[in-house]
Amino acid sequence: MDTALLRMLLFVTVGLGIALLLRKPARRLFGAGPAFTLWCLPIALAAMPWLPASPHGWAILPPIHVLAFTQPVITATAGDHSWHNMLLALWLLGAAAGGLRLIVHYLRLCRDTLPLPPDMRRHLPADLSERDTRRLRLHPSGPAVLWAPRAHVLLPEDFHERFDMAERHLVLRHELGHVHRGDPLWSLLAELVAVLLWFHPLAWLSLPRFRLDQELACDEHVLRASPTDDAPYARTLLRSAGVAARPALIPWLTEPQLKERLTMIRRNHCSATRRRLGYGCLALVVAGSISLAQAATSKQADVPATQAMSYNAQFRPRYPVDALHNKEQGTVVLRALIHADGSVGSISYDAKRSTTTSTDLITSASDAVKQWHFQPRMKNGKAVEGYARIPIDFSLDEPSAPPAKQVEKNSSKVNQSS
Repeated sequence: MDTALLRMLLFVTVGLGIALLLRKPARRLFGAGPAFTLWCLPIALAAMPWLPASPHGWAILPPIHVLAFTQPVITATAGDHSWHNMLLALWLLGAAAGGLRLIVHYLRLCRDTLPLPPDMRRHLPADLSERDTRRLRLHPSGPAVLWAPRAHVLLPEDFHERFDMAERHLVLRHELGHVHRGDPLWSLLAELVAVLLWFHPLAWLSLPRFRLDQELACDEHVLRASPTDDAPYARTLLRSAGVAARPALIPWLTEPQLKERLTMIRRNHCSATRRRLGYGCLALVVAGSISLAQAATSKQADVPATQAMSYNAQFRPRYPVDALHNKEQGTVVLRALIHADGSVGSISYDAKRSTTTSTDLITSASDAVKQWHFQPRMKNGKAVEGYARIPIDFSLDEPSAPPAKQVEKNSSKVNQSS
């Protein structure tokens, strides 16, 4: 699990770095729309460590000694993972604080949102559909889009005074263009990623650039439908007042975006062929990055499944009373399927390797192992299903310490089997 999280963090970092490096060259060559698709790369790479894989190989665990009159002893020591727990707690604390801030900001925006007055509705463009009209709301932060289960377009109270009829039409087309393109969901996803990666400098460096690329792609989308509106569109931007970027909101114009957006409008001459070529080239970049990441993971050594010692100690096998009365002892060897999440699947009795056929001992061992948890087997850096052979030695006498040579031999066996 820890390895998968670290690999996911590494892949996200690589994806963000590639997007930051290629976004401007891609925009100049192919337009703002294809360049915006580069932001799919971090998400695609982040999913790689969690892709399912088929079960692999066996892991042989150290023997567990269950004595008749003492507590069971596991012949291995668990490493100290307290620092893992501390880092996890710190990350959860930061993510919870960021998530709470996002929720509070969203609720405040919703609280100040009002229905559109009837007199403003009467002055809306005639070509606006009824469905789009129902999305319109009144809010001081407008013009903007508020992402929600159903996205809303926010308009300021002085919308009709601030813009003339042609400008109002362009602003509404831009904001509704965000809605039709699914930008509110992309913005929500970006905010959630920033919350989860609150400690990562590239995440905070990428967020404003993601917002800018989203605005440029929407501008291009609107102007592609009406190429003659370039000059009025630019004048409308120039007459608008920029606002500070805030979570949960896609504003019409934020403070640092004006120059980039005006430059894009001036250069908005990419043909449909160049855009299609751009989408194809960027799809190859994404596919190539994923292939390289897979090639890198294939070089990682496999790691067999191991016990979560501190957890499993709570569910140790008990010596059955009937087995004590009958003076039954011996080693029960179980075969267990370990799922990718560390839980135990099917369990079977390995009669060939066991030294006892006592039903009571087999049942006691199986009941304990069913409750255990494991660090799953790692294959190419991913947690996968695997099989574990678990020897449990029930003894009426104290076990003697194994010779050093035998320990080395057992260790060699484990390495060969994995």
